[in-house]
Amino acid sequence: MTFVEDEIASQPDCWLIATGQADATPLPAAGERVAVVGCGTSWFVGQCYAALRERAGLGETDAFAASEVPADRRYDRVVAITRSGTTTEVLDVLRRAQAPTVVITADGATPAAVAATDTIALPFADERSVVQTRFATTTLALLRTHLGEDLSGVIADGRTALASELPDGALERSQFTFLGRAWTVGLANEAALKFREASLSWSESYPALEYRHGPISIADGRSLVWMLGQAPERLQDDVVGTGAVWVDSRLDPMAELIRAQRAAVALGRARGLDPDHPRNLTRSVILS
Repeated sequence: MTFVEDEIASQPDCWLIATGQADATPLPAAGERVAVVGCGTSWFVGQCYAALRERAGLGETDAFAASEVPADRRYDRVVAITRSGTTTEVLDVLRRAQAPTVVITADGATPAAVAATDTIALPFADERSVVQTRFATTTLALLRTHLGEDLSGVIADGRTALASELPDGALERSQFTFLGRAWTVGLANEAALKFREASLSWSESYPALEYRHGPISIADGRSLVWMLGQAPERLQDDVVGTGAVWVDSRLDPMAELIRAQRAAVALGRARGLDPDHPRNLTRSVILS
């Protein structure tokens, strides 16, 4: 078993631990205007959190790639997500921030933790694989719980996702598209990234209603289109009409992401790749 397979399998247990810690964390209070920053997977988690926090009516929340934070926009608090705590762009944001900062990281002794006003460390969710899985979803479990969600059903769905079969035909396709709505757009972005990283696949992601506005033109018998969350009316029929495989689920979308992670790793292994060490990637991007 690769490191990433073991880390994928541990996610529901990590979520359970995180839910017990959420109330004791220095996360934003209701009414604060918040920026959430991260790179890659962490940015996509930030997208999920921003949409969920606004849906809950807790305050305006923007999610940015750490390299693209507007210099002149003012916030009450900045939340930075970084597994390694060493990512250059995140450190730059923390050092320049004009508001109090909170960093969520796997190691409380990293440069990001030193630079932030407050630190939330999740060492039990740290990973050895370059491909990030459980740290990201555990961070999201923490954030969702802090927003007032009961994740007991989500954790049960996560265990179901680990035990369930992968979608029929998933490993025979060569083009993969992931779709989401509202907060699950971030999950769709993350699922597509996992396929690129772990299996070097042609993968894309879109808001579900945007898929008809051009991207559906690439769908054919080589494609798989995977919906994370509730699909718009008639979209499944449109996708199936192209010859593509349609995948959806009644599981919580964060739990369904586990199935996408498993499929990405399985496809990578079938292609003779090492999912723990994707081509051209390192565990942290540190710029000179």
